Amino acid sequence: MPGLGHIAIGVAAARLHARPEARTGFPALAMIAYSALSLLPDADVVAFTLDIPYGAPFGHRGASHSIAAGLVLGLLAGLLARLWHQPWGRTTLLACLVATSHGVLDAFTDGGHGIALLWPLSEAPYFGPWRPIPVSPIGSSAVLSEWGLRVQLTELTYFAPLWLFAFWPRRARRRTDRVA
Repeated sequence: MPGLGHIAIGVAAARLHARPEARTGFPALAMIAYSALSLLPDADVVAFTLDIPYGAPFGHRGASHSIAAGLVLGLLAGLLARLWHQPWGRTTLLACLVATSHGVLDAFTDGGHGIALLWPLSEAPYFGPWRPIPVSPIGSSAVLSEWGLRVQLTELTYFAPLWLFAFWPRRARRRTDRVA
């Protein structure tokens, strides 16, 4: 994926993370942080430059895309939340879901060699039972190719509800203090 689906997960999670007493505005810093967390498993593309084979445990779509890696990333985000005086439980839960969503979403793409979702228990590649998301080309120039732009448009369409949820303006809450 070029990332629009992953980023949509991140911005929607940030909207969920926002405190209920927040009346207006968008949690921009949280949107950036959760989106980065959602994209982080794709840092494994560095494996290509290190001559690590695609199907290797630490190759692309390997260990970094696993449920275990998502849970570890989520727990680390929860620890950082405590340092920044953010709600630990809500942050940890959302961060685990966001980080784990990466491998799950990639399993629903129509290309690649599968996802090592159960690593370290198994290195077997997994695919979703239905694979409606077109696989993204790798590389910045490829993402801007006709194929890459078609993938981005498809993802924008599929994940439109999350984008709308994340950026829909909040209604200002009215104080309903009553004097007896």
